[in-house]
Amino acid sequence: MTETLFTPVTVGALTLKNRIAMAPLTRNRARPEDDTPYAIHAEYYAQRAGAGLIITEGSQISPEGKGYAWTPGIYSPAQIEGWKAVTDAVHAKGGHIAIQIWHVGRISHVSLQEGGKAPVAPSAIGAASKTFDGEKFVETSVPRALELAEIARVVDDYRKAARNAKAAGFDAVEIHAANGYLIDQFLRDTSNHRSDAYGGSVENRVRLLDEVIGAVTEAMGKGRVGVRISPFSNANNVGLSSDTAEVFAAAIDVMNRHDVAFLHMVEGQTGGPRDWPAGALEALRDRFNGTYMANNGYDRATAIAAVNGGKVDMVAFGKLYISNPDLAERLAEDAVLNPLPTDGLYGGGRQGYTDYPTLADMAA
Repeated sequence: MTETLFTPVTVGALTLKNRIAMAPLTRNRARPEDDTPYAIHAEYYAQRAGAGLIITEGSQISPEGKGYAWTPGIYSPAQIEGWKAVTDAVHAKGGHIAIQIWHVGRISHVSLQEGGKAPVAPSAIGAASKTFDGEKFVETSVPRALELAEIARVVDDYRKAARNAKAAGFDAVEIHAANGYLIDQFLRDTSNHRSDAYGGSVENRVRLLDEVIGAVTEAMGKGRVGVRISPFSNANNVGLSSDTAEVFAAAIDVMNRHDVAFLHMVEGQTGGPRDWPAGALEALRDRFNGTYMANNGYDRATAIAAVNGGKVDMVAFGKLYISNPDLAERLAEDAVLNPLPTDGLYGGGRQGYTDYPTLADMAA
């Protein structure tokens, strides 16, 4: 009997060959001078086309949205061309691929911003987090608060990024609203102290998310937009909101109004314990109308059990996909997995990126 995890699923406008997703993985390998993907990106993602859906590493919607050295963008013609090579390679292998678009907000450094400007955020509150500037890890810079008149420009940057993603051949777009980046900063009262239409009440704090989903859907088309959230995570020192259940319920209501195709949920602390108040995550999961994609620490057994339980539609795997390009096939066969090395995870070339053996390689 084939476990449900390995069977096709319809997600919005897409029909996927299995219920396994490759989660976004920042690998810091874009061209330093213009944040474009290299040819090696096409090889890397094509190797992993056995996933039902690949979600790329976070790609900034504008130079202002950048928070780490050597991360790719999706705002220039050269970047569109670089990504087009990636989508062509994945489609040639029979795969589907979405691009994760992000604006990091305050999780940046003046050295990564054009003209050495301060990063932007909902409020001028430093994250006291870390980022990589190309040479070393540095503390994130204190941001300036976005002016009310600037927010429409940020929303339009998301719209343009989605339009570019469509031109590059992506099947879908995932809006990064998790892990303490810009949209998440607007959602939480720990990082959003605004007193205008984008701060204060729950309705106001979800407004940016609402407008971004609307803009991205307009550009990409219905059934091709997903959203990633991490309600119970303190990633990048964002802090847990005093009204987490209420604000994220409102965020999911916004997604439902826009017919978002999939909700990608970081369950618990990002890359850490699967902890949340009893019933809280389950209530958010059950509130969503589309495809529910679970993420955070799953292995073969727990993924199969979650999907068989009927509450989870897909499972996204992150770290396991680094060293196992054919992870979906290995999981289906219950085959041994390659170990995750400590070298080559960030920056560099092929080593630690495209040189992991597949089952077929090992058999040969």
